[in-house]
Amino acid sequence: NWFSRWSASGYAAVWAEQNSREAIFDAMRRKETYATTGTRIKLRFFGGFGFDEKMLDDPEMVSKAYKNGVSMGGDLVGNKAPGFIIWAMRDAMSAPLQRVQVIKVWTDGGVAKEKVFDAACSDGGTPDANFRCPDNGAKVDISDCSISTDKGAPELKTFWRDPEHKAEQRASYYVRVLENPVCRWSTHDALRAGVAPNPALETTIQERAWSSPIWYVPTA
Repeated sequence: NWFSRWSASGYAAVWAEQNSREAIFDAMRRKETYATTGTRIKLRFFGGFGFDEKMLDDPEMVSKAYKNGVSMGGDLVGNKAPGFIIWAMRDAMSAPLQRVQVIKVWTDGGVAKEKVFDAACSDGGTPDANFRCPDNGAKVDISDCSISTDKGAPELKTFWRDPEHKAEQRASYYVRVLENPVCRWSTHDALRAGVAPNPALETTIQERAWSSPIWYVPTA
């Protein structure tokens, strides 16, 4: 029952040059957009053939990423393995960030395929051989909905390259950012009403953000 896992609302966001109707619609046309389940996570996602880890510490990282690559919603046309820059910043009014994931989508013999890679972990963790972050130990106290204050990250910034890249294989990549767990809205409602949470519903949820894809388009 997917309803039991849904959050209460969501936001759509665009990266526009200015807060004007024209700039916002231009950003929507180029698909430089992302969404969240309701928190105000900030998310940037770029891809390019000349990117590397040194860019992460460059104060001009964003401008260079635009100049030498594409932002979310763009096409990367070539036959080399692209590199990706991911930068996520938490909503100060919500939970810290737990991990950043890259979801790869491609087709094999006409069948759609998907694989999830954890690309950045909070609390000093690193992805294992199965591309998964360790559990960072963040907890939720259902009795009052308080959360761990010593787990998670205010931001996660990373460089990522597909470890299973195939030069001839067309693919798309999008980013998903997960917060530490918090109480689901129905649990908050139950606490305010002084009743036990509905056992048919999830008591906690991980708020998240997800980007528009970047498409890798191989050349002949």
